[in-house]
Amino acid sequence: MKKDELRKKYKELRSSISLDEVDDLSLQIANQLLNLDIWDFSYYHIFLPIESQVEINTEFILHMLQGRDKHVVISKSDFETHTLTHFLLTDQTLLKVNKWGIPEPEGGIEIQAEKMEVVFVPLLAYDKTGYRVGYGKGFYDRFLAEAQPKAIVGLSFFEPETQLIEDVYSHDIVLDYCVTPTKLYTFKKQD
Repeated sequence: MKKDELRKKYKELRSSISLDEVDDLSLQIANQLLNLDIWDFSYYHIFLPIESQVEINTEFILHMLQGRDKHVVISKSDFETHTLTHFLLTDQTLLKVNKWGIPEPEGGIEIQAEKMEVVFVPLLAYDKTGYRVGYGKGFYDRFLAEAQPKAIVGLSFFEPETQLIEDVYSHDIVLDYCVTPTKLYTFKKQD
């Protein structure tokens, strides 16, 4: 399938999930993450969910990271350049929902992309080889190319597409893992 078809399909699938189900499934995903060997790093980048898009509630993962005294980093989007600026999430971080529904930091301590060791990536769909489909603006592909983290972890309510994504580009970056409520998928060997 092509990316546009997958975006449509998975937006429809996600729209059928209730808020209670989102929380239950998100907690299951967070629990599955405990089985990954990604907890010895210092800098973890995580996305904050767009509620209107029925994204995974990353609050459970945030609590896990904060409980392990990790540096948690979140981003602010620049829709003119399709790039992300990254900020350390602290108790003093002020969040504001932008016009696209994305909760973002209003400022704070900026962290360079190269510091990220683990990145939790939002996605709409992914295939069995680890290619993902996002919203189509390339924010995360640009960020991941710059950061080159030790682990790229997709989070999904759904299993991978059995058909390969047809319109993969050379700049698309493959996930290392994708975590669903019931299963962990590994796509390439870690260093």
